[in-house]
Amino acid sequence: MSNYIERVLSSVKEKNSDQPEFIQAVEEVLTTLKPVLEGNNKYEENAILERLTEPERIIIFSVPWMDDKGIIRINRGYRIQYNSAIGPYKGGLRFDPTVNLSVLKFLAFEQVFKNSLTTLPLGGGKGGSDFNPKQSPHTPGLRCSDREVMRFCQSFMLELQRHLGPNTDVPAGDMNVGSREIGYLFGQYRRIANEWSGVLTGKAISFGGSLIRPEATGYGAVYFASNMLATKHETLIGKSCVISGAGNVAVYAALKLISLSAKVMTLSDRSGVLFKKDGLTEDDVRRVIRYKEEARGELEEIVDQFDGAKFFPKARPWEVADKIDCAFPCSRQNELNGAEAEYLVKHGCTLVAEGANMPSTPEAVKVFQSSGILYAPGKAANAGGVATSGLEMSQNSERMLWTAKMVDDKLREIMSAIHDNAYEAAARYGFQGNYVMGANIAGFTKVADAMLAQGF
Repeated sequence: MSNYIERVLSSVKEKNSDQPEFIQAVEEVLTTLKPVLEGNNKYEENAILERLTEPERIIIFSVPWMDDKGIIRINRGYRIQYNSAIGPYKGGLRFDPTVNLSVLKFLAFEQVFKNSLTTLPLGGGKGGSDFNPKQSPHTPGLRCSDREVMRFCQSFMLELQRHLGPNTDVPAGDMNVGSREIGYLFGQYRRIANEWSGVLTGKAISFGGSLIRPEATGYGAVYFASNMLATKHETLIGKSCVISGAGNVAVYAALKLISLSAKVMTLSDRSGVLFKKDGLTEDDVRRVIRYKEEARGELEEIVDQFDGAKFFPKARPWEVADKIDCAFPCSRQNELNGAEAEYLVKHGCTLVAEGANMPSTPEAVKVFQSSGILYAPGKAANAGGVATSGLEMSQNSERMLWTAKMVDDKLREIMSAIHDNAYEAAARYGFQGNYVMGANIAGFTKVADAMLAQGF
């Protein structure tokens, strides 16, 4: 590590000592940048690392709303507008009790480099609230009603709207923010702003959404994995795959893998792991999709609907299969630890493509890289979602709806370009096949050079 990197890292840790996820994300990126910083004094002279590790703007606000019992509840809302050097802030909104400043700053920081890799003119941001739509505030064991979610979203947007705009900041959905929530948020924005604009992505097709958007992150992770395997003259045909999660990323990655003749053995949620040794069918996965969209329940409640399946309560997808070729962590940050990474490698895993943001702990990443398997970090492998959000913005500007084939073809092209950019950047600096180095260097260079060109 260079003295410059060490100095900036030390400062970040001192200033953000209560934000472990943010420190982890910054350390993961900065420690890979030594090759590109050597011989390029312009980055240090213009304090690029110092500026990149400080968000351009942090917005924190209260969100008062009324539950169905007439009781006023208060949650906290956030928007991190991290970097806009190459385009308007772009990144999802997350509603979950785990949301805090550290988590959102890490997600926004990652988003800057992910969006840079997409080849589209998008800056990085992230936001959300500690509101939990899966838990009623007045009845344990029940979820918030649709009207409670609507009232929360309307209050949340009442404050957030003043910071948004199609050329300023364009949020999308993330954890627990799906088509229902995006609809309520968009409706409130439209009423307040007195305009229809593409200020949110992930919208329903009936009011400006894009075909393939719900599928895009999962599809993109599989496309990226296919590109990685192609460097070894392999395909996904017949590969035994494990997937974590049962949200959009996981289920659509599963469907794409099945369509490419891979065997998908797991899906999971907080209740445990749904495991089918011979592979889930397309009908199995679509049953999960319908259940999650309509009932918003847990997998343990419907396990008896899957022929030949087993359910492992509170288990992890990485520990239930004897033979694993590929792993797709698609749930949340730091879900896959070092011991689990060793299990994967020991049981034959040769590829890991991250569908979630930073799902592998630093110890797990070390295991993957030291074993020499193909490993793609989330900022590269899961960029398909934000890439398709960018395509939705283009369609909104044109007042057009592209066909599913047009969007899917563009998504394939973008994921291929992301792969090639990361692969070539790593090779250029002597780290061939190291997608962590390649993705970080390629993403950093584009943003840093834009910042240099625009002055400080």
